[in-house]
Amino acid sequence: MMVGKFVEEWVGRGYEKGETHAFWLSLLRDVLGVEEPEKIIAFEVPVPSGYIDALIEDTSVLIEQKSKAVRLDDAAFQQAKHYNDALEYSRRARWIVTCNFQEFVIYDMDESKPETEPLRILLVELLDKAYLLDFLIDRNKLKLRKEDELSVAAGKVVDKLYETLKAGYLKPDSEETLQSLNRLCVRLVFCLYADSAGIFGKHGMFTAFIETENDMRRGLRDLFKVLNTPENERDPYDDRLNKFPYVNGGLFADDAIEIPRITPAIRHILLNEICTFKWKDISPTIFGAVFESTINAKFRRKGGLHYTSQENILKVVEPLFLGALRRSLGQIKSLPTSKIRSKKLHEFQDKLASIKILDPACGSGNFLTASFICLRRLENEVLRELLGAQIVLGELDNPVKVSIQQFYGIEIDDFAVSVAKTALWISELQMLAETAEIIHKPIEALPLRSYPNIHLGNALTAVWSEICPISELTYIISNPPFVGKSFQTKEQKKDMATVFEGVKGYGNLDYVACWFKKAADFIVGTKICCAFVSTNSICQGIAVPPLWTYLFAHDIKINFAYRTFKWQSETPDQAAVHCVIISFSLYTVPHQMIFEGDKCLEVKTINAYLLDAPTAIVEPVAAPLSKDTLPMIVGSCPTDGGNLIVEAHEYSDFIQREPLAKQFIHPYIGSEEFINGKQRYCLWLKNCSPSTLHKMPLVMQRIKAVREFRLASKKAQTRRRAETPTLFAEDRYVAARSIFIPMLSTSNRKYVPIGFTDAEVVVNIQASFIPNGDLYTFGVLTSSAMMAWLKIVGGRFKSDYRFSATTVYNTFPWCRPTAKQKATIEVTAQKILDVRADFADSSLADLYNELTMPKILRDAHRENDKAVMAAYGFSSSMFESEIVAALMTLYQEMIH
Repeated sequence: MMVGKFVEEWVGRGYEKGETHAFWLSLLRDVLGVEEPEKIIAFEVPVPSGYIDALIEDTSVLIEQKSKAVRLDDAAFQQAKHYNDALEYSRRARWIVTCNFQEFVIYDMDESKPETEPLRILLVELLDKAYLLDFLIDRNKLKLRKEDELSVAAGKVVDKLYETLKAGYLKPDSEETLQSLNRLCVRLVFCLYADSAGIFGKHGMFTAFIETENDMRRGLRDLFKVLNTPENERDPYDDRLNKFPYVNGGLFADDAIEIPRITPAIRHILLNEICTFKWKDISPTIFGAVFESTINAKFRRKGGLHYTSQENILKVVEPLFLGALRRSLGQIKSLPTSKIRSKKLHEFQDKLASIKILDPACGSGNFLTASFICLRRLENEVLRELLGAQIVLGELDNPVKVSIQQFYGIEIDDFAVSVAKTALWISELQMLAETAEIIHKPIEALPLRSYPNIHLGNALTAVWSEICPISELTYIISNPPFVGKSFQTKEQKKDMATVFEGVKGYGNLDYVACWFKKAADFIVGTKICCAFVSTNSICQGIAVPPLWTYLFAHDIKINFAYRTFKWQSETPDQAAVHCVIISFSLYTVPHQMIFEGDKCLEVKTINAYLLDAPTAIVEPVAAPLSKDTLPMIVGSCPTDGGNLIVEAHEYSDFIQREPLAKQFIHPYIGSEEFINGKQRYCLWLKNCSPSTLHKMPLVMQRIKAVREFRLASKKAQTRRRAETPTLFAEDRYVAARSIFIPMLSTSNRKYVPIGFTDAEVVVNIQASFIPNGDLYTFGVLTSSAMMAWLKIVGGRFKSDYRFSATTVYNTFPWCRPTAKQKATIEVTAQKILDVRADFADSSLADLYNELTMPKILRDAHRENDKAVMAAYGFSSSMFESEIVAALMTLYQEMIH
């Protein structure tokens, strides 16, 4: 039974007491492909308060089943949650599914994602959306978890191999030595893999050879030469080496590499630790990542490269092409007659062999090897089907059509090029071994074919059409380097200027944006589809206008996107970055998808902020666009070397020693101080006369230090400000009670802690303020509507929200409340302040921590949210994405 038959059987029916078992067993078996579903799902699981209808413990799923006529409302969820809470903590479900046979409602119980919206899937939608239920069985993730464990072990072994061999060189840190060492490690790992997998003819040949060599250094040199020599060109009497096959491919072609002296200690480690690792089980994707992380770490840090995990690669290739190919193959397998099925299977195999993929920043080949393996495993499934139907494959020694020749790469580092080629060779050998098991016939694995499609060079200056014929290319996929504007080298800035010539504002972009621009220009007039992993900065704040205005003007469409997720890498030093995945082309696909965590939403359009909302691009402006809006001002900046600042711990002593200075000291508050309840002060000498200054020797010392600090600056403007060392370099102080807005706030909070400061407070440059701000303004600023706008159009520092005047506040479409609505907002805003005052011993950081936020404060915010939503004419039940979409519409009206 396929998905269609399952839907047909269950549509319009379903009785909880009698049909729950049959429904879920059929779903797991016939829709999700579990051969023995009864082994993974348990029914009627007892808990102290009753019975859980169904539980899948391996994937942490709890199911609350209802009959078809029962509505799946909050009561159903609360009942399931009650049962979940009754489980031992270690058994509690990550996912709660409520179901009435006609609809599935899926709740993510991850505590790091409070109040996430549930995903709803109708039974009749399963024909197109069955993949959204993959979390029930989680096959790929379980497999990937095991491979991740292997990657850690492999990384340690490669590191040991590298350090062991390096110790044998006379000049271990010279450039020539390191180049030889890099290439030697690649050769040895290939030999170790071939040895472990039996590629050389039988298992253990390589290990046995080096074990019997008295001079291992000379033995390796001789072996590498033989592996690069065809059998008919060798010395026919060399029995010691001729048992090894010809490898070819260029892997052993360089005779100039230096092999270190092999000491007894090195020999012992090689034979007893390195050779004993289960190399045949290593993933080629991991092979590249661990090599790069271990051997090429210096280049990686300098170049901004972050190696993509297999899980993240699947996030790219699954929605880009793999999912559609799997569905097509599934439909072919369900065809009624073997003759038609055979014809379609052969056509499908030809389609797989026609796909060509370019990675223009391929690094160690992670994307290419993973994509190749995906296509080959589909091809192996085709061969299995053909053989299962007793269809003759022919007398060919090798029925495989998919080849590594279909995969192209560009990489700027020569060592990474070598690693990428080797990883692809290993992946080809692994897949041939799998094919041989299917067809019950050995396939000659060696010699390797030459693989010229990985090109050494700068992808941003290279002509891509000269590397891969544009008419043959199907997909462009990559994880280009992430380098923020402040960290780019001179060469990278030159690349930016070349790629973005004529584009205004490109200096605010991350280096990764170059690949989006170059790919968009490259695919003009084609059906090529692209998908890139990127830093999330290109979809936030001031980075959006320069990139996406250009892309949308050139008819680029976003086909699917993963919203911000934290980087997960297979390298030992995982990169601390937050990423998005964006797929784009010049045509619109039938189903546009937005992924967030484990949720997937089918949408009508995807804009530059990765929202199902109008494609408006929010441009920074100097003043508020909404009429009658109070101005928001960035705080003051001292540029003083810390000499005008009086820290809390030194305040009492300073006042005691310099009592006259007390009248010139103001509270000095930024985001850190305001949110965490800390004290800090500054010398505010704007109205202090010279005669008074000379009566304060400690203050005079500080003023002198300010002058010296500014004179030492490389900036002419700062040096000019040395003429007025008593004053802040940027003075924006206003002596008025003000609304205080932190510049940065953690994204773990539902609300940014906004509040009021007294007139004497000097706000520093790490925050902004609205002089004479009123309760109504405060109420709207702290509402869920403003928070939704901030999350989308504001920039981020790592994952923290960045609340700026020009990009967030000035562009915000304010509501137009009636007098009654405004008064209501003022009341709810005051209630928030009153509740905070009742917790005077708690900082705002304590009050707005999602784990410790008092219920009374949360309720006050919810009432304020309702009041603001009513003033907009929005429903209080709108999801955040719907709020932003509505605000985007108002923004478009405001700017036109």
